[in-house]
Amino acid sequence: MTNSIEPIDDTETLALAQALITKPSVSPKDEGCQALMIERLTAMGFDITPMPFADVENFWALKDSGIPGPTLVFAGHTDVVPAGPLTDWTFPPFAATVSDGWLYGRGSADMKSALAAMIIACERFIHQQGTFTGKIGFLITSDEEAAAKHGTVRVMQALADAKIHFDYCVVGEPSSSQTLGDMIRVGRRGSLNAHLVIRGKSGHVAYPDTLINPIHQAMPAINALACKQWDQGNDFFPATTFQVSNFNAGVGVQNVVPGDAQIEFNFRYSSASTQAGLIAQTKRFWTHTVSTSKSSGRSQVSPF
Repeated sequence: MTNSIEPIDDTETLALAQALITKPSVSPKDEGCQALMIERLTAMGFDITPMPFADVENFWALKDSGIPGPTLVFAGHTDVVPAGPLTDWTFPPFAATVSDGWLYGRGSADMKSALAAMIIACERFIHQQGTFTGKIGFLITSDEEAAAKHGTVRVMQALADAKIHFDYCVVGEPSSSQTLGDMIRVGRRGSLNAHLVIRGKSGHVAYPDTLINPIHQAMPAINALACKQWDQGNDFFPATTFQVSNFNAGVGVQNVVPGDAQIEFNFRYSSASTQAGLIAQTKRFWTHTVSTSKSSGRSQVSPF
């Protein structure tokens, strides 16, 4: 066994990253990304176990050296968030364009370049080392950017049920801003999604005394929630944040007030807060804010 590792050929990693980016794998669709990875891993001698759950594709891959030692796992996801309006992109989101030394495309940072780097690193390591101790694994999902219910969580449970454990895990999420590793965290913030329905009373805009506008009812309360300081954070995490991601209301015309408004929002919370605590605070805060307003519509907040 040699201790020297030759530099990785950037062009090879780039080519694989581009091949992955050109597949429009908007969550939870995989669109062939995993098949491409499985082909490379199979060629390296990995045993592949597909683990689909519901509408999500996942797989577990393992290469056992046959020599006792620790198990190192590479974990990641092939799905990406929606591209949004194509006119807002300088380069098409799934064209994987290289310009002025930068790779442009949906998933180039989060996290198809990392998937490519994992694969190429393993290929080079196995080629150069020949033999090694322990095992190398891959845990890949296509359900990280949306519901995240049938991906890593389900695979981890299935592995635990099968008595499969590992010692170390490298997660390929982007963790650098200015210098290598400057965004690495001890643990990870929690993520809580919620759905808010505000019931008003529909009517013509010319007769405001006969209606309850759910949009007007929502605005001061949402602003108050956005301005509220939920906690102070701590040495490991910034303070908890609140963000509205979707606001839907209206019947498509300008002279009718809708009967309800639906709002989706998210908490990225530090270990100074808990999911149960945030839910309870939000319900109390919303009830108090609505009760002090002039509107008398009904509202309901529920976590996803």
